[in-house]
Amino acid sequence: MRSALGLTVVLAAIAGCAVGGPATTASADAPAGNKDHACSPSVSIDSFSDALDKTTFDNTFVGNLSALAVDTDGQIDALSDRSSLFTLDARTYKPTGVVSLADENGQPLDSEGLALDRDGTRLITSEVEPSVRRYDRDGKLLGRLPVPDALRVAPAGRATTNQSFEGLTLQPGDRTLIASMEGPLAGDDADLVRFQTWNRHDAEADFALAAQYGYRVDAGVGVSEITATGDGRLLVLERGFTAGVGNTVRLYLADPRDATDVSGVANLTAQTDARLIGKTLLADIGTCPSLGATAKQPQPNPLLDNIEAVAVTEKDNNRLRLLLSSDDNQNAVQITRLYSLTAELPEQ
Repeated sequence: MRSALGLTVVLAAIAGCAVGGPATTASADAPAGNKDHACSPSVSIDSFSDALDKTTFDNTFVGNLSALAVDTDGQIDALSDRSSLFTLDARTYKPTGVVSLADENGQPLDSEGLALDRDGTRLITSEVEPSVRRYDRDGKLLGRLPVPDALRVAPAGRATTNQSFEGLTLQPGDRTLIASMEGPLAGDDADLVRFQTWNRHDAEADFALAAQYGYRVDAGVGVSEITATGDGRLLVLERGFTAGVGNTVRLYLADPRDATDVSGVANLTAQTDARLIGKTLLADIGTCPSLGATAKQPQPNPLLDNIEAVAVTEKDNNRLRLLLSSDDNQNAVQITRLYSLTAELPEQ
């Protein structure tokens, strides 16, 4: 707990690159073609890197990473849930800059979701209220978007602390912004979470509240991130943790375009007459080959950790290069790990 980028940027150097710390690299000519690196018929893992684990930059701890995005200059923006936004070199992942974020009263955020607007400003969620705020490149607060009362953390609304806006992304054209709730609202079924959207009519206008959709999560997990695929669909990370067992992380392809607006539905349940966001499993990350990774605590696969972020770094028709990151919670038994994957999406 504690994306969102323009798909015009192509970062061919990211896939298969890892520096520092334990890492493995491999070619990714086809997700299903390299059987040694296949996570599923449509997803392969190309490499991972632990180079950032337990490091500092400019007197700031590099970790707690909750979101990734590709900037207009090709660099990687990495958001920490401790109110820091790092810039990473796209090839080496080494930090090249960091800015601090704060709310209107100068207080830190529980910063979770990140989307880069076409003008270079950053839209960033915080789970505290929750909120979506806009910042410039230097971390200056520029504004704040409206949030429905029901999505506010109790007692102001029906959301649970640390279960609100975890993911954020912009759809193609940058006119629709989507935030994903990590967990359900009080009164909604435990496996139904809400995705809130905002729309704008032109690039000069700011976002206004729009439709809200329901999404069914697997048992025992929540939504840790969403990212636009560039064709109207979304990548959704579902993530959970069981003490003594470890993490569950699954990557889904979801399509919100035929879903029913449930913003007027008080209690979202199995009996609600609404079309939910459809989803298709792309890969259970726990089935990926470990590539020699080690874990500091029990995990079903030592490659796994608390994966919270995913960004599309390159798009070639239905083939996507992805960069994922884990949130180490500044915990000695967790790891800040970056993962390079290739996914082949099914035709629409």
